[in-house]
Amino acid sequence: MTAWLARRITQAVVTFGVAVALMFVLMRLAPGDPLSRMQEDRMMDPAEIAKTRAIFKLDQPIHRQFAAFVKGVLRGDLGLSIEHGLPVNTLLASRIGPTLLLGGATILLNFTLGLWLGVRQAVRRGSREDRTLTALSLAGYATPSFWLGLVLAWLVGIKLHWLPVAGMQSPLLAPDAPWLARAADIGAHLVLPALTLSIVTIAGTMRYQRAALLEVLRLPYIGTARAKGIPERAVIWRHAWRNALFPVITLFGLWLPLLVTGAVFVEMVFAWPGLGSLAAGAALGRDYPLVMGTALLAAGLVVTASLLTDVAYALLDPRVRYT
Repeated sequence: MTAWLARRITQAVVTFGVAVALMFVLMRLAPGDPLSRMQEDRMMDPAEIAKTRAIFKLDQPIHRQFAAFVKGVLRGDLGLSIEHGLPVNTLLASRIGPTLLLGGATILLNFTLGLWLGVRQAVRRGSREDRTLTALSLAGYATPSFWLGLVLAWLVGIKLHWLPVAGMQSPLLAPDAPWLARAADIGAHLVLPALTLSIVTIAGTMRYQRAALLEVLRLPYIGTARAKGIPERAVIWRHAWRNALFPVITLFGLWLPLLVTGAVFVEMVFAWPGLGSLAAGAALGRDYPLVMGTALLAAGLVVTASLLTDVAYALLDPRVRYT
């Protein structure tokens, strides 16, 4: 197990390094200049542009820029944002909390409700409930997240006045309000964006769980368990469900990057102060340091999710360690 884990960690580190290098090069090769818009918007003269270009090392060859970037990353310094004039670490730290809150709530709702509904569909295969859940889940999956967010914001927030539709906290809430009141306020603001993301992503979890459980229920050992008189609930949850989790574990690993990158449109619709909206603005403004900072987080999360998925597979099935 130790040798297998060391090998997988080494592969993950190499993959992360290659991904970062590719993102850096592709960002520099893309058309556009981060300082051209600053020159137009802020009326900067050529001398100021040249000085700014030298500060951000944009006047150097790409290999020297990459070497300086790697040195900064190893020191924990991601540089200064061209657009904001603040350290990238500071900007990311100010946005990581809201993004983790939104992404974590979405994944929790997705996999708790999605797994349960997927099991119900498999147990009641072909029933009216199974067909209804399939139709509803696929309809949600086919719905654009930004459109659904706008509809929910208009209906629930503006028309019915049930929930707030913008931001993470109410500006009318007193700064010295009790923590319970602040938590309730954040929770109220969280409901609509988390619900939007869950509706458009839960179909995958339900379908994966349904298909995996149906396949396991056809295996001979399930028939043996039933022949022994084991209650059907125990057959489903104790015997079949564990072996039906493998495809869902893979799906969970694929959804983890949602914590950083998957909520761009939803964050913009609901003015949620997370990394998604920050990354979108940085990409539009060609803010190289900020784009690379968010890209590092996304790449690190993808590689880590893949590693954790493999580890979960190895723990559930020891045969994986020898492949």
